[in-house]
Amino acid sequence: MAKNMQPIAKRCKALGISPTVMGYSKKETKRNPGGQMRKKKSEYAIQLNEKQKVKFVYGILEKQFRMYYEKATGMPGKTGENLLQLVERRLDNVVYRLGFATTRREARQLVNHAHFTVNGQKVNIPSYLVRVGDVIEVKEASRSAACFKRLTAEDAPMVTVPTWLEREKNILKGTVVRMPARDDIDMPIEEHLIVELYSK
Repeated sequence: MAKNMQPIAKRCKALGISPTVMGYSKKETKRNPGGQMRKKKSEYAIQLNEKQKVKFVYGILEKQFRMYYEKATGMPGKTGENLLQLVERRLDNVVYRLGFATTRREARQLVNHAHFTVNGQKVNIPSYLVRVGDVIEVKEASRSAACFKRLTAEDAPMVTVPTWLEREKNILKGTVVRMPARDDIDMPIEEHLIVELYSK
């Protein structure tokens, strides 16, 4: 499976996003301070940049992203919002949102290694789309791993879980209580530009 191994800080700066949306602390780069000497972007470049933002943040390759777009066009409502809802529902993203991993990349690796169950069944597919009522849990055999033990310790890190998910403190289990809404997605993205790009 192809992996996105681009340097986080450099790629975030190029896309105009903060590393914090990736789960990383903010990193500074000294190249081109203030963005001087950059050419004005064309309409196509601006649209492409918005698409690349979403693909990079969620770790999705073009073929799969196009599939999400095609699915979003067939759903009721706004295509752009549907697209963001689909990528937000990915299991690797949900694992990250629940605080079971510090970054989406780590979450994807943990899912690949079959550390989670959905409704009691082992799922090792990062792109698995969760539904309302799904219960995501660290499987019993994985709970002794250091990366999970620290989540139930007295000094466990504080995690702000989005309102469409629910997780009890110090319990390695979360529930999807509703579908994610546009307001739940904390990333500066203009999804209509992605729709315009694919509509050409």
